[in-house]
Amino acid sequence: MAVAFVQEFPIQTRETTNYDAIADRLDVDDNPPEGLILHTAGFDDQAGVFRIFDVWETQEQGERFQAERVMPLVEEIVFAADPGAARPSRNDYYALHDVIRG
Repeated sequence: MAVAFVQEFPIQTRETTNYDAIADRLDVDDNPPEGLILHTAGFDDQAGVFRIFDVWETQEQGERFQAERVMPLVEEIVFAADPGAARPSRNDYYALHDVIRG
């Protein structure tokens, strides 16, 4: 069953420097993660967060991608430069009842 992954960071600035640097290094266009159905990222000004919303075939695939590819880059690019960098205020998976592909 497909799952959603939601990660939210409080908006401190409207810069996406860290996100862009990590995305460039992940190179998902040429090396897509197994099981990723959809990835989105953007500012939700009403909620005051920068939100990442993904849909995965399974939670295990999403967790493996986070552990093996994303978090090592986050440690290197974000936390090595700024140990006090904001952590996500939300970091959740939940089962989806339905997924419609257009």
